[in-house]
Amino acid sequence: MKRTLIYTAVIAALLPVMVSVANAADKDQIQDRQIYGSQLMTQQERNEYRAQMHNAKTAQEREQIRKEHHERMKVRAKEKGVTLPDEPPARGMGGGMGPGGGGMGPGPRQ
Repeated sequence: MKRTLIYTAVIAALLPVMVSVANAADKDQIQDRQIYGSQLMTQQERNEYRAQMHNAKTAQEREQIRKEHHERMKVRAKEKGVTLPDEPPARGMGGGMGPGGGGMGPGPRQ
């Protein structure tokens, strides 16, 4: 009986941590899908792209990063025989740094 109470207490203590880790993983997956060509990138490349977008000082700088990234992903897709859309995701996405955002997934949540 005492052992069961201890196990229950340990599980109860760890449950919020496990839920938090699962939520963080879900958030990362959602952000990854918002990056054009993310399925062709390593996790490190996706992290670096997000960092570049985050560190860009102006909208013009973000747009330039986005365009260059789009061209790299088009070349990579062609090399791998994968089809990507011709146009980059809608502006305002910021590599997943804002609400809404467009991207390659379903439309905005309502």
